[in-house]
Amino acid sequence: MTEPTTHRTEVVVVGGGQAGLATSWHLVRDGVDHVVLEAHTLGHEWADTRWDNFTLVTPNWHCRLPGYEYDGPDPDGFMTRDEVVAWLAGYAPTFGPPVREHTRVTSLTERAEGGFRVEATGPDGPEVWEAGSVVVATGGYHVPIVPSWAPALDPSITQLHSADYRNAAQLPEGGVLVVGSGQSGAQIAEDLHLEGRTVHLALGDAPRVARFHRGRDCMTWLAEMGLYDTGVAQYPGGLAAREKTNHYVTGRDGGRDIDLRAFAAEGMRLYGMLEGGAGTELTFLPTLTAALDGADDVYRSICRDIDRYIDAQGIEAPPAAPYTAVWEPDTDPTSLDLAAAGISTVVWAIGYRPDYRWVGAGVFDGTGRPTHSRGVTALPGLYFLGLPWLHTWGSGRFLGIAADAEHVTGVITGRKGGARTEPAADLARRRSPGEIASDVALAG
Repeated sequence: MTEPTTHRTEVVVVGGGQAGLATSWHLVRDGVDHVVLEAHTLGHEWADTRWDNFTLVTPNWHCRLPGYEYDGPDPDGFMTRDEVVAWLAGYAPTFGPPVREHTRVTSLTERAEGGFRVEATGPDGPEVWEAGSVVVATGGYHVPIVPSWAPALDPSITQLHSADYRNAAQLPEGGVLVVGSGQSGAQIAEDLHLEGRTVHLALGDAPRVARFHRGRDCMTWLAEMGLYDTGVAQYPGGLAAREKTNHYVTGRDGGRDIDLRAFAAEGMRLYGMLEGGAGTELTFLPTLTAALDGADDVYRSICRDIDRYIDAQGIEAPPAAPYTAVWEPDTDPTSLDLAAAGISTVVWAIGYRPDYRWVGAGVFDGTGRPTHSRGVTALPGLYFLGLPWLHTWGSGRFLGIAADAEHVTGVITGRKGGARTEPAADLARRRSPGEIASDVALAG
């Protein structure tokens, strides 16, 4: 057996996505010796796990990393998957991070003499890295979730997770059942619907949000209101916010609402939460009406919050256009025969679970998620970045990565002050009248 090559460095960063690269930018700036270990290639998740017609759901101006931001012609637009891949690919060359691609970390353990031992497999064989600090920047979406009873479905039914969905043409002919109405599920259902496929959608409890309200993108309003800068502990329910599903909306074709009621009026079949199944028979909970009403309540609540902000600040904005439901279910269906409905494919869009089994440290809760305060664990020298709601709603997104990375690297180096990240609220306010007028036209 080949003996591993041993290396020593101050910091090991595990993961070369936006979180890992943002961490490296700060460490390079501060002259800290470190390495970024990436199992595949930099930013591969964007190219490998998004479907062909994927677009960002946040405006392009949200795309900001330390020392690097979107500077294209459409700050209020929504980059496609390929545009995001190209934009992110331009980041590393601006500061030269010490990256080792195709190097998969297999083990992280504490060293008796202090610090950590990181074992990995690289292009040339096994490697060992000894470091005083480790930043785990692999995100929180590792293992696609599929129900334990999924193998009991008829083998003639094609099953795939949303991570493996690319386009309608890859699926066999026939109807498609999409399970899950979060961002991925709702957008994949939209993609299939626009391609003319017969779509069935099983809803969870995901809320929705208007794309535009009173002349501006809702996410721009929310950023200006400070929502993306508010720490998770300050939200109602506190840390429970980390378990909430993101609102569904789309950036496709310049951005618009995803209105499942409108899709239903056009022929999409909607159901409540999927309960179970075997063979070709599925059962659902009678939650469809409540799911639609709940999503609409959140939609209206966000619009009212924006209205109050507009009034309080004395902002001139176009009048609100209240949402009116265009479709109501006659009943909440509780069963479906896949064969009788002509459904050939099930797309599971019910999320992921974390997998940190390679981390040999007692910093996890009963669900396998790391316990931390803004990425800093109780074990000195071990940190996490890139997690949803790590600190704010913007954490895990391009908009919040810079501040989180700066905080964690500041703890590592003991640095006080330094380059400060501009709050999202200030970024949102730095918009010209022309840009706001552009929003009005888009919303109109």
